[in-house]
Amino acid sequence: MTEVFPVLEQYSNYMLAVLGRAELTVTEYKYDIICFFRFWKRDHGKVGKDIPFDEIDISDISVKDIERVTTDDLLVFLIWLNREKNLSNSSRARRIASLKSFFKYCHSKKHLIEDNPAYDLETPKIGKRNPKYLTLEQSTELLKTAYDAPTESNERDYCMLTLFLNCGMRLSELRGIDIDDIHDTVLTVIGKGNKERTIYLNKACLDAIEDWMKARANIKIKPSHEKALFVSKRGTRISDDMIQISIKRLMAQAGIDTKVYSVHKLRHTAATLMYKYGHVDIRNLQQILGHQSVSTTQIYTHVDDEQLQQAVESNPLAGFKPE
Repeated sequence: MTEVFPVLEQYSNYMLAVLGRAELTVTEYKYDIICFFRFWKRDHGKVGKDIPFDEIDISDISVKDIERVTTDDLLVFLIWLNREKNLSNSSRARRIASLKSFFKYCHSKKHLIEDNPAYDLETPKIGKRNPKYLTLEQSTELLKTAYDAPTESNERDYCMLTLFLNCGMRLSELRGIDIDDIHDTVLTVIGKGNKERTIYLNKACLDAIEDWMKARANIKIKPSHEKALFVSKRGTRISDDMIQISIKRLMAQAGIDTKVYSVHKLRHTAATLMYKYGHVDIRNLQQILGHQSVSTTQIYTHVDDEQLQQAVESNPLAGFKPE
């Protein structure tokens, strides 16, 4: 990424160290601010029109420049962004959140600017979308496919799938597991915002880990990766890409549409199956998933709507029509 100007670097550090925001969130917000100031420099004639957008240098942005930004500048940028990228409401909402957060920091936290140009920016309404998830039948078929796969990594891949589908953990959480994070039936992971959370392992998880550890013993693991639970055949901690490639391959073999379902959908699947079949209380589900707010967890209560619909359909009068 391009060199950033001092205020943006300070803002990024504040987000990480003080607010405890996830690295991915900070990276996305930083990218949005970089895009805005590239646009702002070009729109105000501070760089030639012939310079490619991604090559516009914003390392010289000063506090005076930040003071010059107006609400109109932000609106023109958002209109341009929407025209160029054809963004969804959720994508527009993130860009607006980035701008509001940065200028609020400059105005209220650092007192660098007298007025906050992003204060009145309105966030587009985002319709609630039910999470996509695998059915119980699809989930068991996927696990069977992984278990029976004639590959060197089938114990590892089956173990990863079992943890995803039973514990609802995130990709980054699974990748980061160290062997000494497991104590009997308890697993400690580092979740979003570097927050530690506890996951309880059921028999399926414990059996899968035991089988994988036996297979793992045959891999020559590099010294700096000895703590990692999941490793590649080269003996290094498994990467995000390798996890995604492995799961995607197994999904395809199990007849699951990989254009619709991804690794993250396994987290949705675990949450939905726990809520639907395990009758897990919404507050408990919030803790299991590591959600900061219960409003995030509420998307999984969509299964209640399905059950309500089925109840209405089963009414003995459902098929009645006067002749």
